[in-house]
Amino acid sequence: MNVEISATVDFGKIKTRQQDAWASGDYAVVGTTLQIVGEQLCEAADIRSGQRILDVAAGNGNVTLAAARRFAEVVSTDYVGALLARGRERAEAERLAVTFQEADAEALPFADESFDIVLSAFGVMFTPRQQQAASELLRVCRQTGKIGLANWTPEGFIGQVFKAIGKYVPPAPGVKSPALWGRKEHLDELFGAKAIVAAASKNFVFRYKSPQHWIEIFRTYYGPVLKAFAAIDAEARKALEADLHALIGTFNIARDGTVVIPGEYLEVVITKRS
Repeated sequence: MNVEISATVDFGKIKTRQQDAWASGDYAVVGTTLQIVGEQLCEAADIRSGQRILDVAAGNGNVTLAAARRFAEVVSTDYVGALLARGRERAEAERLAVTFQEADAEALPFADESFDIVLSAFGVMFTPRQQQAASELLRVCRQTGKIGLANWTPEGFIGQVFKAIGKYVPPAPGVKSPALWGRKEHLDELFGAKAIVAAASKNFVFRYKSPQHWIEIFRTYYGPVLKAFAAIDAEARKALEADLHALIGTFNIARDGTVVIPGEYLEVVITKRS
């Protein structure tokens, strides 16, 4: 992003729109299906009991719960209070001790080197100021500590869903695609000489009753899709729905009328240099 464009971008407005989008619908309906990603990320980061863990942009708490189940001391953060409330409900139901705190991933309210491990699954990648968010993750992570991320890739199913939406609701000028976090070379640029980035391609498998069922769930409960449909006229809504049906047809490996879609994401473990 060049300096002139950056100076004219109103990140405050962009962030407010994002908060509104993620607070709409009920993300937990989709989010809870992704729990296995949180478990696998905690294994990749080698969570140990007693470690101080920060979950950034935690959503409804998949990584939070996975880390708490490993007897870590977990602080779960998000800038949308309604999402944290869902995580809190889940933690209480499982009798897991977790601290929940509203926080902006681009301005984390914690001291330098406060946490042994910092995690985020499909969360921090959506921040509008990517370099600022990456710098914050590094700042609050202790020396030789780890940052664990799960990020949708540009080529994968969800990356392509956002590309399809972008045809009808273009992203704000000057804001980079969240899917860039799904490319190792971009993460190398973000975290630079201060860390060692290791990444592996993984798949989360979406399983739904039918293509129409997937569309109905995401259109009703997944904020970015809900808001995209709400922002366009009836003709465009039909076109977007047709595009999503075509996309599902491309990625769906089921042949029995159901949906079984391997959704590629990048599992990342970043070690902060001493």
